[in-house]
Amino acid sequence: MPLPKRATTISWTLQILVAAILFQTLFFKFTGAEESKHIFRTLGLEPVGRIGSGIAELISVVLLLTPRTVTLGALLALGVISGAIMSHLTRLGIVVQNDGGLLFGLALIVFAGALGILVFHRTQIPFVGKLWLHRGFIAPPLSNVPSR
Repeated sequence: MPLPKRATTISWTLQILVAAILFQTLFFKFTGAEESKHIFRTLGLEPVGRIGSGIAELISVVLLLTPRTVTLGALLALGVISGAIMSHLTRLGIVVQNDGGLLFGLALIVFAGALGILVFHRTQIPFVGKLWLHRGFIAPPLSNVPSR
């Protein structure tokens, strides 16, 4: 079901924002930048975790920028970034190597953006979206709201 123009614009803005943040981190993960190595050494996941999360983020970027797979991309981004946020809260700390909390802040932006994308595309979430909509747990899509 297509979104109204305004919702489509907001969704695309969120998709591009989330994809851009995830994409820019790939350079650091795939080139083995010292900060990335430090993070994954601290977690005990260097190099497999660094490369694996980079691959998952790359897949998420592609899915987010492909109209038919936006929901899957947002779900994958939400999963990957939830792990990053939990790592910051439990093992890494908010500030990593004097970054002023930048990585943690970007992770929160990705989380909120992916969640926003899922709200806009909630009826496309396999099983869950249609069930929640049918049960009345979430509001109907904007295109189904009668105009006055």
